[in-house]
Amino acid sequence: MTGESQIKVAAITDNGVTISQHFGRAAYYLVATIENGRIVDRELRSKLGHSHFHNQVHIEGEPEQPHGMDAASHNKHLQMAEAIADCTALLCRGMGTGAYQSMQARGIRPVVTDIVAIEDAVMAYIEGSIVDHVNRLH
Repeated sequence: MTGESQIKVAAITDNGVTISQHFGRAAYYLVATIENGRIVDRELRSKLGHSHFHNQVHIEGEPEQPHGMDAASHNKHLQMAEAIADCTALLCRGMGTGAYQSMQARGIRPVVTDIVAIEDAVMAYIEGSIVDHVNRLH
């Protein structure tokens, strides 16, 4: 993390304290502003979720295509990412492969962590010790 004076890291959350289990269902992002290896600010931002899109027609992708990998899902994921466009990373405890790839395409590093507390996960990210459990993608 050297060389950057300030970065922002988002975590999906329902309560502002713990990282939610599922990216699509979480209600908020907790955005932590980091300067010189310390969290200097925290901001709770509303997050679009599956419920925001329930009136839209759901189009299934190709039968062999995993859930959330179609163009319509990608567009929804990009809309979900708009609120954290200023963040370098997104911490979550569960996420679909399509959402993961959409965050990467947006320039946001998604990290599927087993760390529950947002503060602990952000510090692990800052220290470079966080593990991205891509095996938990669904």
